[in-house]
Amino acid sequence: MIKLCVGCDTVEELVDWHGAYNGPHAPWTMHTRQTPKRAAEMIDGGSLFRVFKGVILCRQRIVDVATVGQGPNARCEVTLDAEIVRVAPTPRRAFQGWRYLEVKDAPEDLAADLAADVPPELARQLRELGAW
Repeated sequence: MIKLCVGCDTVEELVDWHGAYNGPHAPWTMHTRQTPKRAAEMIDGGSLFRVFKGVILCRQRIVDVATVGQGPNARCEVTLDAEIVRVAPTPRRAFQGWRYLEVKDAPEDLAADLAADVPPELARQLRELGAW
């Protein structure tokens, strides 16, 4: 699954926002109106890839997909693993809501040491130049 991350420009901002809004140890939950038809596939090894300012930067493993409420009040909650995995920065055009992301189109994970060593501003500049 792929979703735009609106209101945050970096992965660090997303982590800070989640901690401030939900508490540092709160579970990661993404809310959406409709339950995905392929929910079982997503729970079986799927991830939520996040797009920041037109670039996929990270993913979180999907732990559970549940429909909450009934009738017009029904919505979907996607529970995510707390670990955020950096991925190779991959351009992605804007879209609304969320989309399925096929395995063949998913960016590869970055080595943890590589992702941690690059300051966010430098990574942004490299992405803009097309060098990363």
